[in-house]
Amino acid sequence: MAAEKKGQTIVIKKITIVAGGHGGSWKVALADFMTALMCFFLCMWLTNQSAETKKGVSDYFSSPSIIEYSFSNFGVEITLEKLFLDLVSEPLKAFQSFMEPMDKTPNVLDFGSEAMATKFTADKLGDSATNFKVSTDGIEFDMVDSTLFIPGTANPNDQYITVMERVKTVTTGLKDSKLEIKSELFNQSVRDSSPTEATNVAQKRLDLVKNFVDASFTHSSNELHGSIDVKDQKSFVEGQSKRPPGFLHFSIRQKLDPKERSDGKIPRKLEHVSFGGSDASMSVYDSFVKQAVDSRGGKSKH
Repeated sequence: MAAEKKGQTIVIKKITIVAGGHGGSWKVALADFMTALMCFFLCMWLTNQSAETKKGVSDYFSSPSIIEYSFSNFGVEITLEKLFLDLVSEPLKAFQSFMEPMDKTPNVLDFGSEAMATKFTADKLGDSATNFKVSTDGIEFDMVDSTLFIPGTANPNDQYITVMERVKTVTTGLKDSKLEIKSELFNQSVRDSSPTEATNVAQKRLDLVKNFVDASFTHSSNELHGSIDVKDQKSFVEGQSKRPPGFLHFSIRQKLDPKERSDGKIPRKLEHVSFGGSDASMSVYDSFVKQAVDSRGGKSKH
């Protein structure tokens, strides 16, 4: 008997008793239920809101933040420059920009950065504008009359709507601004070099462009002014095949008097900051930070 037991394999069986219940799985189910319930209440709340509120909620979830918009449209260096200027001038606004959705029609004069305003306006207008200039006070540019009108007339050409839609992307978001449009024309630009005809053509052109721009405004706080400038061109040879071109001059400025502004505040001008040359051995971000710190330190010495 002892020998038989010696060749046997001994198996030890362990029995574990698990207490009854569902563990923690009910928490996952409850969380899913609460999430679905919150979505249901949000949908019910939205159905009873105004169209403006619905659009605001929609834009919040569908639009990129100001930071995302700036990086994708203006590049790293220009966006960092704007952030630096915002942190120095308007720190609270700079932090809010990380969360707030980007307005699809931004106010170009509210960018705070001269470089960003230049990039934005140049991209929108393309080669339609000439004599383009951005300063701390505002934006100016010209458009040759042949870009919009049939030469010598006030009749819009085939690209009139396309070009004016480009202008609209710049003017739509303006707020508390003054926009002046001047229609410039030489007498020799029209048939028979008639001063009367030239005046009529310049005025009709101005009216067409003004009406288009005025309809593009989304804020009633803007002012739109227009004027014409008709004169003779010196040394013009009568009968020459090429008539002198006319121009449409656009000038966009912020209202400087707080009493004229809807927010009652002194406007912030477009700032220009020159940080000097970048360091090719460093990343764009590190190079910018170094330039910004050096620039700030340089200013503090004076």
